[in-house]
Amino acid sequence: MPFSDKDILKKLHGLFVEKKLTLSVVESCTGGLVSNIITDLPGASEFFHAGMITYSNDSKSSLLSVKWTTIIKDGAISEDVAKQMADGMRRLCKTNYSLAITGNLGPVAMEGKDIGLIYFAVSSSEMTFSEEMRFKGTRKKIKKQAASYGLDLLYRIASS
Repeated sequence: MPFSDKDILKKLHGLFVEKKLTLSVVESCTGGLVSNIITDLPGASEFFHAGMITYSNDSKSSLLSVKWTTIIKDGAISEDVAKQMADGMRRLCKTNYSLAITGNLGPVAMEGKDIGLIYFAVSSSEMTFSEEMRFKGTRKKIKKQAASYGLDLLYRIASS
């Protein structure tokens, strides 16, 4: 990672406040860690509107309108599900940007997908960008790496 979490937060905060942008976050495998990191920074309420954990497939579908056909075809750990999560959260919260994270922290492979496989999506009204990453380590280490990477990705996209 090019920045520490604190550096990323300061940059995100400055960017979102300066441009009067709003943010929502939806997490699966990171279980609220991204939202927790964002709210560690005083003043986050100026841009951070909502965070949600959709751990089950039912919640992804019922709360964010992730299509069951996508979940069945590709699995919850997939690029399309991450994109639908991000789009659904942004529409639900009416924010400028939304970050979504879904993946497998282990300890065993799920849906035939490796431990450490994480999908990220950033949604705005102009586009939805997604990225696949693979991290190594313990469940806790992968979760932390995924949260940090997601914040960095969000900053890179929002600032471009």
